[in-house]
Amino acid sequence: MVGPQPQHDTGTDASDEFGFETDDSRYSVATLLAALVPTPLARRAVSVSIETDRTVYDRDDPVEIDIDFKNRLPLPVSVPTPRQRRWGWTVDGELEASDERRYTRSRPAAFRFSGGERKQVSFTWNGRLERTDNDTMDRSIVPDPGEYEFEAFVTTDEGCYRPSDSATIRLE
Repeated sequence: MVGPQPQHDTGTDASDEFGFETDDSRYSVATLLAALVPTPLARRAVSVSIETDRTVYDRDDPVEIDIDFKNRLPLPVSVPTPRQRRWGWTVDGELEASDERRYTRSRPAAFRFSGGERKQVSFTWNGRLERTDNDTMDRSIVPDPGEYEFEAFVTTDEGCYRPSDSATIRLE
């Protein structure tokens, strides 16, 4: 179980660009109730959905993406994450449509939800894949025509259930 933890133990900080951070510096009834929900149940309580504005795009068209995270329980839950990244998205398995190596603090964190809480994120993918080469500068390429799978997920430890959802688009 994940019990109530002061802010410095959970690794929460102001680095969450989508504003999913909460003030964990004080204990509350919600914090204490969240401690009663076992971690495996907390992971399964969170649902994830991802949607795009269309299913067919021209190559190099921007793709509008909406991601929805929802705690299906009436109790608060806290999903521990192994690093500071609480959630992510991929295009055909590549994090944020890039093969660039990502650096996140290795300190654990938690993705917290109050009872029944929904968190939503909307953003636009520019329709390009970012590539890094050892001998040249980074480059942005237009993907070949075909189907591409987008996945949104909550970050969890390897081997644990990972709440996620996917959507497929076709580039023509």
